[in-house]
Amino acid sequence: MGRQLRQLCPRRSLAEWKPSWRLRDAVELLIESSRGRLKNLIPLRYGRMMANPFAFYRGAAAIMAHDLSFTPATGLHLQVCGDCHLLNFGGFGTPERRIIFDINDFDETAVGAWEWDMKRLATSFVIASRSNGFNPVDCREAAWLCARSYRETLSQVATDDVLNAWYSAEDMERMAASKDLTRGYRKKVKSARTQSSHAKEFAKLAVVQGPHVKIREVPPLIFHTRGTSRRVLHDAAIQATADYTRSLPIERRVLIDRYKLVDEAYKVVGVGSVGLFCGVALFMSGNGDPLFLQFKEAQSSVLEPYAGRSPFLHHGQRVVVGQRIMQAASDIFLGWMSDTSRPPRHFYMRQLRDAKIKPLVDRLKPSSMKTYAALCGHTLAQAHSRSGDSAVISGYIGKSTSFEDALTEFAVAYADENEQDYDAFQAARRTRRITARSVE
Repeated sequence: MGRQLRQLCPRRSLAEWKPSWRLRDAVELLIESSRGRLKNLIPLRYGRMMANPFAFYRGAAAIMAHDLSFTPATGLHLQVCGDCHLLNFGGFGTPERRIIFDINDFDETAVGAWEWDMKRLATSFVIASRSNGFNPVDCREAAWLCARSYRETLSQVATDDVLNAWYSAEDMERMAASKDLTRGYRKKVKSARTQSSHAKEFAKLAVVQGPHVKIREVPPLIFHTRGTSRRVLHDAAIQATADYTRSLPIERRVLIDRYKLVDEAYKVVGVGSVGLFCGVALFMSGNGDPLFLQFKEAQSSVLEPYAGRSPFLHHGQRVVVGQRIMQAASDIFLGWMSDTSRPPRHFYMRQLRDAKIKPLVDRLKPSSMKTYAALCGHTLAQAHSRSGDSAVISGYIGKSTSFEDALTEFAVAYADENEQDYDAFQAARRTRRITARSVE
């Protein structure tokens, strides 16, 4: 079946990108993706995207979703990440307290074309490698190795036991022991394993004032509302927390009931999420143990205009279900909720940092970038296999290097397009079509 799909979508056609396919202006698409966000934070979003072409790419998922909808595809759909770039992978703690490597951002997850994830991921390696000053050969090779790893992993998964494939996860402690990670990563793995992330966050983010505990402000990145609005927000947060608790499995409700919400604050996060209603909530147990949960607004996925509407009416649920399908293991506190506004805003909730380890991409050398590219390609293949037919996709991709050759050609071509979009974005700032500011 996979090989037959080559007649409809030849593997070499995956290399194609033509700027003439784009029907809308890139800056227009970006401005449209900012609608519904906090207006005072939109300039900060644009300011973060101004840093370099890679920062722009991270915030431009809506632009690429539009562009990918015109590219050749096999028609095979599965659960996809939707914003699959190399910084949306990393390490985190599982419920069994292992540290594993996996995709860790699902704000744009949807049922869509598997090729879209692969193309966005491969392109991110070309753009990030260019930002690090690598030569063109190393930039291309990073994308190529990412695609090859995806192909080889899918081929293996297609013949593996279904449950073995489902349970498969990359253990970062084992990787650290075998020195597959850089020294910086090994130190982070050791630190994540030996100290509670909530205790560390409490020392950094909490202020104790007698019997009261509150979240420390770091304006404009972490801040509270003032006066009456703060009391209203706290009451709304308590109601939303009750809604969140109902989304959890019953056994997790028993656990969260041991904690009480004591404070909440807005928190500016990432690049693509800036301007959405995001924040951190501090819970305390009866014996003084802290628990930091992050709430993030979930709007419709950038893929939905092209892949179809989500079957879930609640976008927080869309994110949670997509994450549970694609990840080898998910946060035990992962759930969704709505606020009391009309119409209600949708949110999902998870631990703020549960032994999370972010990739230090700007410090990677060419050899380390290529190793990381192969790891991400491997991990994406595992994630796709959990909802898609790996045998059919593997049959389509085949055993030759045709797939990675085509994906690399696309990645280089789209990286060039991204640089042109970045230049247009800068021009839009100069002409005051957009306003950008930075506080870092």
